[in-house]
Amino acid sequence: MRVLLAEDEHLIRGALAALLSYEEDIDVVAQAGDGREAVDLALEHHPDVAVLDLLLPGADGIAITEALSSKLPHCRCIIVTSHGLPGYLKRALAAGAAGFSSKTLSASDLADIIRTLYRGVRYIEPSLAAEAISVGESPLTRRETDLLSLAADGAPIADIAERAVLTPGTVRNYLSSATSKLGLSNRHEAVHEAQARGWI
Repeated sequence: MRVLLAEDEHLIRGALAALLSYEEDIDVVAQAGDGREAVDLALEHHPDVAVLDLLLPGADGIAITEALSSKLPHCRCIIVTSHGLPGYLKRALAAGAAGFSSKTLSASDLADIIRTLYRGVRYIEPSLAAEAISVGESPLTRRETDLLSLAADGAPIADIAERAVLTPGTVRNYLSSATSKLGLSNRHEAVHEAQARGWI
């Protein structure tokens, strides 16, 4: 099985590659330190499985999964993260991820999961799946989610409107609607809540 590893911490990536190299049926064909490099290397090496850190510079694991799902449909992607928020899991699955797990797993467990994915079987860490089910779906529309994301850095309404190519009044209405749906008093609280649930 040909495997690509994408992890921005060099020590972790190198250690994982070394441990997986002990598995006779696994060949780590490429290692990437950021999202763009991961996509480029995947297109060059055509891995069977891509092990992707969720939060990578350049493009996160969900964006990489989305890209590989369309460009290399045979490649099965698993996202590993220390941020196992329910919203991330749902977004990863929507992007086409075949697996989702916390970083607490051992190298031998990861090797077994890689084999599972290679056989065409999906793997979701049970505790993360249970939490995602208990939290439920986001009540926000796609536009509300996008605008909350743009508001996450504390930008003023005028800047958000310019980036979203909307009028300031329209942006205020969407952010007010999102805030109301979440039962909060302002957009800053709404951003924080949406981030905490992994919706943005």
